[in-house]
Amino acid sequence: MRNKFKIPHIPATPPTTTKSIRFPNEMIEEVEEAIRGKDSNFSAFVVEAVRVALLDLKEEENFTDSI
Repeated sequence: MRNKFKIPHIPATPPTTTKSIRFPNEMIEEVEEAIRGKDSNFSAFVVEAVRVALLDLKEEENFTDSI
């Protein structure tokens, strides 16, 4: 089952580490358009996207291990 991505609201900040990452300009524009007018920001969007991707990878791994 695929995890559903939801545009996140800006949460209280848990302990974090800053990482620099390069994005294609077009992708930045798409993310900014997706969060425009929402109670979110670029960092929260990226963190949620990575969280969902990691869950998907774990589900794939569990599925593959069960075959």
